Amino acid sequence: MKKTIRLLILSIAISSTTFMGFTQASSLRPEASLYQRLGGYDAVVAVVNNLFPRLAGDKQLGRFWAHRGADGIAREKQLLIDFIANKAGGNLYYRGRDMKLVHKDMRISESDWRILMKHINATLDEFKLPDRERQDVIAFIESTKADMVELP
Repeated sequence: MKKTIRLLILSIAISSTTFMGFTQASSLRPEASLYQRLGGYDAVVAVVNNLFPRLAGDKQLGRFWAHRGADGIAREKQLLIDFIANKAGGNLYYRGRDMKLVHKDMRISESDWRILMKHINATLDEFKLPDRERQDVIAFIESTKADMVELP
């Protein structure tokens, strides 16, 4: 009797899935990660390559990259690429330290943060990022703020 009930429930489940068609079957597939929706590694690299000169060349933020050699800046860019790709759902391994440790004692202010966000938004504008991905990227970046900003 129990076996018959289980078979009946199973056949109802199968027929309802078939009846619902493609929509229900597709809802069983996992959604693409932010990394995939952004375009993968090459897209992350393009964004970082656009953003980094904006930050380093900014009158206020440039102090964080002043007197750094080309090799140090290249390493920092690669760490940023790896961090973004990893945190957005890509399969890259981030070898850097956590954000709180990396930014400790850098004296990053709320004003610095606002300028950073201005440059990030300009970069996202340049790439014409769709609203959903833009909101996800901004939310992700905002989630790191408490680990970076030290001064009011």
